[in-house]
Amino acid sequence: MLKKGSKLNSILTGTCPKCQNESMYEDKNPLHLTKVLKMNENCSHCGLHYQIEPSFFYGAMYVSYGLNVAVGVAAFIISFLFIGSTLKTAFISIIVALIVSFPFVLRLARNIYINMFVSYDPNFKEKK
Repeated sequence: MLKKGSKLNSILTGTCPKCQNESMYEDKNPLHLTKVLKMNENCSHCGLHYQIEPSFFYGAMYVSYGLNVAVGVAAFIISFLFIGSTLKTAFISIIVALIVSFPFVLRLARNIYINMFVSYDPNFKEKK
């Protein structure tokens, strides 16, 4: 089980990186594609403003790129080397893997990016 206070807990659960008490997203389910990027403005527990500066999450595109490369390489290795499919089928599997993983990678990239700048604070003051 993920320990509260770890970066990994905040990244994988999508909770506030400062207090880890609440989801950063309006809808926790990333499969609701119309709401995949809808975030709360602030954490209702600690008051952290998620949009640290204007266009803050544009930096998450770089994280997303790295994650998508990893997904593509993994899909290719599994399809071509382990299963033994043709090169054409392996590339189709990359495309399918990227489409299927899209909402998860999108959120995971944002979670990783904000956790680079905000650390867990066990002594946060409750927002009154």
